[in-house]
Amino acid sequence: MAQVSTGDSEFDRDTAVTPRSPGVFAAELSPGWSILHALNGGYVLAVAGRALGRALPHPDPFTVSAHFLTPSRPGPAEIRTETVRTGRTVSTGQAALVQFADDGSEVERVRVLATYGDLDALTDDVRTSAKPPAMPPPEECFGSSDGPTDAFGDSTLLKRLDVRMDPATSGWAVGRPTGAGELRGWFSLADARQPDPLSLLLAVDALPPAAFDLGISGWTPTVELTVHVRARPAPGPLRVTLATRNLAGGFLEEDAEVWDSADRLVAQSRQLARAPRPQD
Repeated sequence: MAQVSTGDSEFDRDTAVTPRSPGVFAAELSPGWSILHALNGGYVLAVAGRALGRALPHPDPFTVSAHFLTPSRPGPAEIRTETVRTGRTVSTGQAALVQFADDGSEVERVRVLATYGDLDALTDDVRTSAKPPAMPPPEECFGSSDGPTDAFGDSTLLKRLDVRMDPATSGWAVGRPTGAGELRGWFSLADARQPDPLSLLLAVDALPPAAFDLGISGWTPTVELTVHVRARPAPGPLRVTLATRNLAGGFLEEDAEVWDSADRLVAQSRQLARAPRPQD
């Protein structure tokens, strides 16, 4: 597929925001980013993140923490931002994404607190023990069309992504989860738009839930998600790893790492999610 430029892709169109008044932006949440029966949390976070990038004086998300209060629906939304503090190198703001219920009442969907800066201004000093995941090349990994038709669930999101799962962590798709709670996969947007800091907010939440590798399937709604963007990603597909170590009381944590084509750790995240229930 021919590569599209940033600004021309479906992701950019569907995360677009329009100023309505100082600090307030209108958006139209697209039905094309749903997973099972809800809009993907990373997509909704990217919409709020774009509004904060317009409202704050610094361009790039450094850390973004979101509490998901109610499931977002396709349709109109309003993002109300507030600048909390502006400094020389970073600025902090908050945002509330709201929609209107069928009865006309206002419903807050997501509340975000974020710090933005300039990734290009960071030093190139890197001291890390983290290593990129060893994975087969994308052509040797499994896409959504390679397994059972219901392996990835009823999801319009899959049409917008090119996600290819490492066969070593894909046993859950054929009823053979490893029980380790670990997934690895390649991530790109389906229209070949190159990754940028905003799309990393989607990438950390775009793979199937790590709970699937525990033998638990179904909707895994996010309660809270924090993303750290560490560097501007190089062009090319991203490698994403997910892991959970503790499912207790009906909730689990999910840790993600995102690596770019230059073998740099460009994003990390942790989320708290509700484990799927039998009726989900």
